[in-house]
This record gives sequence, structure tokens and C-alpha cells, in this order.
Amino acid sequence: MATGRNHRPATSRSRGIPEATVARLPLYLRALTALSERSVPTVSSEELASAAGVNSAKLRKDFSYLGSYGTRGVGYDVEYLVYQISRELGLTQDWPVVIVGIGNLGAALANYGGFASRGFRVAALIDADPSLAGKPVAGIPVQHTDELEKIISDNGVSIGVIATPAGAAQQVCDRLVAAGITSILNFAPTVLSVPEGVDVRKVDLSIELQILAFHEQRKAGESEADTAPPAAPPAVAVAKRPPESGSDGDLPAVMPA
Repeated sequence: MATGRNHRPATSRSRGIPEATVARLPLYLRALTALSERSVPTVSSEELASAAGVNSAKLRKDFSYLGSYGTRGVGYDVEYLVYQISRELGLTQDWPVVIVGIGNLGAALANYGGFASRGFRVAALIDADPSLAGKPVAGIPVQHTDELEKIISDNGVSIGVIATPAGAAQQVCDRLVAAGITSILNFAPTVLSVPEGVDVRKVDLSIELQILAFHEQRKAGESEADTAPPAAPPAVAVAKRPPESGSDGDLPAVMPA
């Protein structure tokens, strides 16, 4: 099987696929894989869009960039779409990955079984703690950061995962880039500075939780508004003025109580 560094397919950018479409392709692939595992042969755009959490018009537009339009009255061939999207995402080849920072999060990533089934191979686990060197995590011995450059070169790695504390992340990033890494998945709670040509995807669990907290607070506010009693109408005070000809003397005037 080809390795990521030696064999690069035509990228989405060179094929003119928008980044927003690229971001949705893994959602479609996940839904299609579930259908394939249930031996479902074809799927309509409406069914697939619902499973992926998008609207069907957007799905059809996304698939048009892949040159896939389905068959009227039949829908999309599930197996062919799985292959087509996998090829576009570069998942039909082997992508060796290094994970730097083998704390709780790094160890959990190393134990994640979804990498291998999606075209990624954890080539090495790297940590700065000498006491971890040689200890197996998910069956892979941890190696010291002193060997980082050699590990990347020997394994032809082009994708690095950073799961270090925030304070160490930029230094690790700089070493990865200098060693030839061109794509980084960053789990450290910090923004990385990288040169042009290096892609960084950031995963920050605390930010995602904060966004959910915002939505929870808004829903709670809407719920309180729905159950609150109606507001009382503004008070009407009676203004007094001297009687005039043809006047009763008391005139209603709306003013704050």
C-alpha cells in the first residue's frame, strides 16, 4: 500500500472543491459506511442528507463537485460513493501518523480503534518524559522526543498529532514542521503558528463545551420567557388641570407610574 508522503493524489484544492464541502465529506462517508455495513445498496439524497445532518440540496451540490449525480428514481450507489469519497479524502492509501504527548489524552488517541479502519496508521508515540520511554501504549512502545526527527524520516510521516500541554505545543509544532510534517491535528489548548503550506486542524474540547453552555443558557432563557406571566399594562395616571370652558376638568394622560 502506498504511503502518504510518497504518493499524493490530486488534492481537493487542485480539483476546485470548496473547503466547506471538504469538511462535510467525512460526514457523508460515516453515514455511507453505516449503510454499507447494513448491506444497503442504494440511498436517496434525502435519506443520506438526513443521516449526515445536512439538507439534500447542499448534499447534491457537494456531490456535483465529485462528478457524482446519482440516478433518478434509484439514488446513489452506496459502495461506489464510499470508494469515491474515500479516494477524494486520500483514504485509499496508508497515512502514517505520529502522536506527540502521551498523557491521558494522547493515550486515549493511541487506543482509538477508528484510525486503522479509516486509512491512518499510528507509526509512533512520542513523549518528553524519559520514564515513559519504552512503555507500550496500545501495543506501541513510547519513544522519547529526542528521536522525533528520525522517527518522522524513517516512517515517511506527513501528519502529526499534538496532545501536549499548551506550553510545549508550539515548540513541538516547530520541530514537526522542520522535520517535514505538513499537516497537524492540534489538541493542545493554544493557537499554533505555522508557515504557509502547513495545514492545522484544531480540536478544543473546552471551547465546544462552552458553545454548548451558551446554547443551554439560551434555551433556559427562552423557557423562562415562555412560562413567565404576561407583563402588566402601563399605569394610567390622571392629570389635573384647571377647568376650562366646556371641560370636565379631569383628563386621562398616559405617563409612567
